[in-house]
Amino acid sequence: MKELTPIQQIERSIHKKFRKTIWRPFVAGVQRYRLIEPGDSIAVCISGGKDSMLMAKLMQALQRHSHFPFDVKFIVMNPGYNEINLQKVISNAHLLNIPIEIFESNIFDVVTQTERSPCYLCARMRRGYLYSHAQKLGCNKIALGHHFNDVVETVLMGMLYGGQIATMMPKLSSRNFADMQLVRPMYCVPEDEILAWARYNGLTFIQCACPLAENCSVYDASGGVSKRQEVKALLKKLKQDNKDIEKSIFQSIHMVNLDTIIGYKQNGLEVHQYEK
Repeated sequence: MKELTPIQQIERSIHKKFRKTIWRPFVAGVQRYRLIEPGDSIAVCISGGKDSMLMAKLMQALQRHSHFPFDVKFIVMNPGYNEINLQKVISNAHLLNIPIEIFESNIFDVVTQTERSPCYLCARMRRGYLYSHAQKLGCNKIALGHHFNDVVETVLMGMLYGGQIATMMPKLSSRNFADMQLVRPMYCVPEDEILAWARYNGLTFIQCACPLAENCSVYDASGGVSKRQEVKALLKKLKQDNKDIEKSIFQSIHMVNLDTIIGYKQNGLEVHQYEK
């Protein structure tokens, strides 16, 4: 039997070893939320981390096996990465056979000069740059690498710290870029399986490259433990008694019982059951 090349082994692992835990949830999410339609041109946005790199490989595989045509472009926005991180992104893209296009921005320079909500500003600027560049390429959608755990954690963060029940949507229409949508193809893929895929294939990716913190996934801009990390720790503790706790939270956003909800907001308007 002919020995497989490294990229062939990596691609094979998605369809063999991780078929049940990654490939099937990925396809199920794309189909359930109608994330990809015939004729779409999708800008797959790669940050260089494990999530977006796996998303790129999944999108490549889906394009090969799809029953209808759609186009994908793999874009990397360089917000001001240091040379080590930038070269890591490039080398991983080469290893994984992902034909990336890199474009520049000055986001890190801007956010390091602001004292108020730098993380919020960074996220907004990133989204704007990605939409704008994708539109120039003729794309009608951008794809981001948020996964199942991001969704669950966002629900809890909204309840515990925001006083609202809200979630990270699998598909959104842009308010500022006409006829553009954001999709999250990894909506149903668990983070543990992404980590397992990377370890199985001996892959390493860049972590947070934020210039404001050594590890922005652990610390917020003030130096304290981030709310997302607090929620991660809470979920880890809850899973000790109920291993399916995350699945229950995920299912709850698909089964909201409006008969037992006192108030809700829709299209910017608040509706309350007991107020005339």
